[in-house]
Amino acid sequence: MLEVKRELPEAGVSIAEAARLTGVSAHTLRYYERAGLVVTPVGRTGGGRRRYHRLDLKWITICTKLRATGMPIRGIRRYAELVAAGQGNEDERLELLESHRDRVLAEIAALQKNLELIDHKIGVYRGRLAAGDADRLWAPGTP
Repeated sequence: MLEVKRELPEAGVSIAEAARLTGVSAHTLRYYERAGLVVTPVGRTGGGRRRYHRLDLKWITICTKLRATGMPIRGIRRYAELVAAGQGNEDERLELLESHRDRVLAEIAALQKNLELIDHKIGVYRGRLAAGDADRLWAPGTP
């Protein structure tokens, strides 16, 4: 989760500072708001400029982590809708998160299998290079 080392001003922080603190661009912050991914309305100054508070920044961090693990925008939006709706839908939230977790675990397992193949190929190349017969490695177009 977001770890802000200093206290945030009571009035919140600007979009530029929120972008810096969360590691996403100001454009992404605006997009999250337009796409319905935020759970509470982002505060505004009298002049209409966005002001982000600690809760906003924590939620944005959750969204970016869900997105980074492959959750579709519609899934994040649904999760945000459930959270924003308040109490009474915790089972549905849990189901959504568990389903996403299952997909992430399946992707990790597939990546692990692919990594095993890469490690095998690295071992073959190292062995051939150490034995001095790397010319025996298969190359397309050679007999």
